[in-house]
Amino acid sequence: MILPQLLWRFFKHRDDAVFYSMQAEDALRWLDACGLTLGPGLRVLDLGCGHGVFGACLARRGASVTFADAANQLMPEHRQSRFVAVDLDRDTDMIDRLGRGQYDLVICSNVLEHLAHPEAWLATAHELLSEKGHLYLSWTNWLSPWGGHEFSPLHYLGASVGPALYDRLSSRKRFHQPHVNLFPTYIGSILGTIRTASGLEVERAAPRYYTEFAFLMAIPGVREFLAWNCALLLRRKRAG
Repeated sequence: MILPQLLWRFFKHRDDAVFYSMQAEDALRWLDACGLTLGPGLRVLDLGCGHGVFGACLARRGASVTFADAANQLMPEHRQSRFVAVDLDRDTDMIDRLGRGQYDLVICSNVLEHLAHPEAWLATAHELLSEKGHLYLSWTNWLSPWGGHEFSPLHYLGASVGPALYDRLSSRKRFHQPHVNLFPTYIGSILGTIRTASGLEVERAAPRYYTEFAFLMAIPGVREFLAWNCALLLRRKRAG
């Protein structure tokens, strides 16, 4: 369980590069445990890459990594890497621009809750994967302790009252605005979308920062509150 170390790092240094590297390396340990081979020859897409920390961890293992986001904010040491500018909410030609069926592993980490229409993206995400490719999808579900991001736990008061109260109580400027760049998402509804309206199926599911408690993901309602961040390992839906 890496959650205590992450909380300690966040309270001392906020969300710096080391914080995100800790997250990424822990996620890779989970993918290793799931049986994925992460190394040379692996074609990876770090989608919604931000500064590219997750993809950088895979590149150090020898994987061939493509980075993609709405704007190039890659760390200086990765500025020469392949980067594709895409907006997951707006670009209808995203699949063709990124490469149809080109990736053995697509990483989409802490992006879903920032999409206005996550179901539209999930409906086409499988088209990025090679025949035996996987999608690692993780996001902060709304009812989790960190669902409101910097104005947590006031988000439990609602998407209007919570942020407003935070602004009155805190001198720190708030970046996330509900229904603008932070959208309430729920594990149950996302799993429903994947099951009924996508070309994907769930191979593994776990609370991201304490994957030892994967059994929580099988308990509707409870998982919405006790999974700090939902992690799914998805694959192309098999025929039949």
